[in-house]
Amino acid sequence: MSSLVVQTSFLGDIVLSTGLIAELAKRGPVDVLTTPLGSAILVNSPHIRNLLVYDRRGADRGVAGFARTANRIRRAGMNGGSKGPHETAYMAQGSLRSAALVAAAGIKNRIGFDTSDGRRLYTGIVEYGTGRHHAERLWWLSMSPCADPPSREQIAPRLFPSPEDERAAEAVLSEQLASVHRPFVALAPGAAWGTKRWPFYDELAVKIGERANVVIVGGKEDGPAGDRIVAQLPQGLAANAAGRLSLLGSAALLGRAAALVTNDSAPQHLASGMNTPTITIFGPTSPEFGFGPLAEKSIMVENRTLACHPCDHHGPSECPLGHWRCMRELTSSDVFDLLVKNTLLSEPQ
Repeated sequence: MSSLVVQTSFLGDIVLSTGLIAELAKRGPVDVLTTPLGSAILVNSPHIRNLLVYDRRGADRGVAGFARTANRIRRAGMNGGSKGPHETAYMAQGSLRSAALVAAAGIKNRIGFDTSDGRRLYTGIVEYGTGRHHAERLWWLSMSPCADPPSREQIAPRLFPSPEDERAAEAVLSEQLASVHRPFVALAPGAAWGTKRWPFYDELAVKIGERANVVIVGGKEDGPAGDRIVAQLPQGLAANAAGRLSLLGSAALLGRAAALVTNDSAPQHLASGMNTPTITIFGPTSPEFGFGPLAEKSIMVENRTLACHPCDHHGPSECPLGHWRCMRELTSSDVFDLLVKNTLLSEPQ
């Protein structure tokens, strides 16, 4: 019987759902209901039969869009000769709207977390597991409570850039770097929330430039910051890829990096999907919330000396106390030393 994974949350959550999807694919066909952005990151997954896009702020807004989407889910469940809808829906995103949508599609088994807004419409409840990584929390949606804890490989994100994505990443590097054979460290200076943006990427780039190339990754909004960082290094030693690649193109680029240094933001999850060693800098948030990197040899940095840390699950736009010490007291030397100590950088070249 087929199953449905509902994941219409943030990009990082969607990437972290791929371990759950891969687990379910061992048992039968898996369809995924996601956002247009989620579709772009999951499009090449061999573990997904049908990608169903729910654009609730655009084409699928309102009651009519809700009804159309419920019908699409119902039809997808009968794909491949099934006599009815999906056997089970796994509610990786737990809103009441999502739960109602799945119920309207006729899926009788609806499994979700005990903390979700839609739990009143679930037929099976799973403990959220505050102390677990979110990828593990999602994986447990599909498991018996008596199952053994998963290995890192079982919950690790999985991304599948296409050959076109690989060529696009190669083009960005060859256009801007003097030598594509010199190793590079990727830097992701952006984040949706202002207090999550570590302020010393330009200093770090100068230090890294003595040993490796530097490549900036991120969205279009990160382009100006990337230009400022690239300007700190001699021409040919740095490239700004921010806004120049698709999501899977960025993943392809990260798959080539010696390491990624990032804020607590989506690039760390893309890097986990490519198993690229990652240093994630946490300011107002904390890895204890369950959203740290999962790639091998990854490191999480935070200022644990502050009574006010962590202060927010997402990160406010400004420091509530006005000092922003959680970020300002993590220096470029601190992060550079971690790169060197953990052999994520080669000797000077």
